[in-house]
Amino acid sequence: MNTIGNRPRTLATGAACVTVVLWASAFVAVRRAGEAYSPGALALGRLATGALALGVFWAVRREGLPPRAAWRGILLSGVLWFGCYMVLLNWGEQQVDAGTAALVVNIGPLLLALLGARFLGDPMPPRLLAGLAVSFAGAVTVGLSMTGGDGSSLFGVVLCLLAAVGYACGVVAQKPALGRGSALQVTTFGCLTGAVACLPFAGQLTHEVARAPVSATLDMVYLGVFPTALAFTTWAYALARTTASRMGVTTYAVPALVVLMSWLVLGEVPGMVTLAGGVLCLAGVAVSRSRSRGGRTVRVAAGEEPRPERVA
Repeated sequence: MNTIGNRPRTLATGAACVTVVLWASAFVAVRRAGEAYSPGALALGRLATGALALGVFWAVRREGLPPRAAWRGILLSGVLWFGCYMVLLNWGEQQVDAGTAALVVNIGPLLLALLGARFLGDPMPPRLLAGLAVSFAGAVTVGLSMTGGDGSSLFGVVLCLLAAVGYACGVVAQKPALGRGSALQVTTFGCLTGAVACLPFAGQLTHEVARAPVSATLDMVYLGVFPTALAFTTWAYALARTTASRMGVTTYAVPALVVLMSWLVLGEVPGMVTLAGGVLCLAGVAVSRSRSRGGRTVRVAAGEEPRPERVA
């Protein structure tokens, strides 16, 4: 076995695992911090903390500014993913529990596959369309199960769906930038862009941080340092070494981890119908990423292992 050759793949896999665990913990921290902070203020505080941590590391590493060709993707991902996604997720989690939010947001990998087919040239097989239908049915089930008398829970599900759209669009925009700039450059300036986009909430943050309990502020700082600064960097490192749709598959484990963490930390567990809808969402993603049994094996040069042919 070529240990040296497998090292980059192992590092990328490890980076993706770190991202998944930290992002799962973020759903719980957002839920707790959201009791004291409004959605925009929490997003700005999180992004400002993350940008500061990343900026220090970037300065120590002396990586310099990203190349001009990377800025379009950095700015788009910064506004859509770091900015819009976080505000929408914070808002959504004030309406629904952390587990439900994670189940709905995890429709993102399917959206990634669709957008990747449109903008990155990835194939768009019939299974992708079938998966979209299944996941849509799951999202509808979750939404109906969460509908309360005032409709606030259903509104929360819609916000989480919009957050998933922002996440998917941000990743697709970020992928080309990673071909031109380093993971640290792209993440640092993407986070800074998101923080600038959230500056209209600076007044709310200043007002709320003075009244918030220390525990909520610590949750906000945790969100900035770990699920943002660290996890987004490990995500970018892994994404630079694979496709956007394949990286999306790594988030399959997030909802299960969130349900477990929210049960242990918050005492929250989604209802059975909500969980069933979440399973449908994940099943749709799994169907969209499955391969045909008829895929044949292609032989390559002597001395190399055969690899499965990519099925369109």
